[in-house]
Amino acid sequence: MPEPIILTDAALDSVLNARQPALILFSNGDGLRGDFLTAFKKAAEEHSQIVFARIDPADNPRAAARFEVGSKPVLVAWLGEELARRVRPWGSDVPLAVEMLLAKWQELNPKPAVQNQNGETPVTDQSPKTVYSAPVHVTDATFETEVLESDLPVLIDFWAEWCGPCRMVAPILDKLAKEFAGQVKIVKVNVDENPGLAQAFRVMSIPTIMLIKQRTIVFSQPGALPESAFRDLLKQLIALELPPREAEPDGAKPAAQ
Repeated sequence: MPEPIILTDAALDSVLNARQPALILFSNGDGLRGDFLTAFKKAAEEHSQIVFARIDPADNPRAAARFEVGSKPVLVAWLGEELARRVRPWGSDVPLAVEMLLAKWQELNPKPAVQNQNGETPVTDQSPKTVYSAPVHVTDATFETEVLESDLPVLIDFWAEWCGPCRMVAPILDKLAKEFAGQVKIVKVNVDENPGLAQAFRVMSIPTIMLIKQRTIVFSQPGALPESAFRDLLKQLIALELPPREAEPDGAKPAAQ
């Protein structure tokens, strides 16, 4: 049965540059949950189309710097770009990451169209659309691309590892990301690891929930919310119609409505 491969700085690029989905665990082995290790190994056995790999950031400083990881275990889903990130991952994070990778893989490698009896290929909508079925972890460096340039409206969860209410919110957002996949993009910002974003948006307490559509902040509120309130917010966000915005200079911050 396949086992996760061990990566080094020298071998990392061969995985990142390959046109194959990869689930990479940055860890020296400390602080890993037993349920995660079981799920990670089981997924490696069941999904041969995905590269499962481990790399010790302490022994591979170039990889650690590139992915901005430290001593805490970090799980990264990769397919040409970072699709998801989970610090101190749980077992439940693995199937969500696998689902996201497989969805992206199928999008990039569509099945050949079936021809009709006349040898003609029916015309179908070929426009690509990324489906995010799990929260995407966003950093200071990726916020512009993942949030401001997103074609989908975005819910941002500003959180931290030590925050109890944040842990209550996390499984709700995991569930809703799957439920609203293709309609809304849910992202998470760790305020301890990304102080620039926390300062820019004046996040004073966590969790803080923010909704952005067309580069415009349409909702911002601190505190944990029940699942029903989150669901109502997402439905309103999808239905919300905003007037067209004028072109903005590069690097412009989203406007508060």
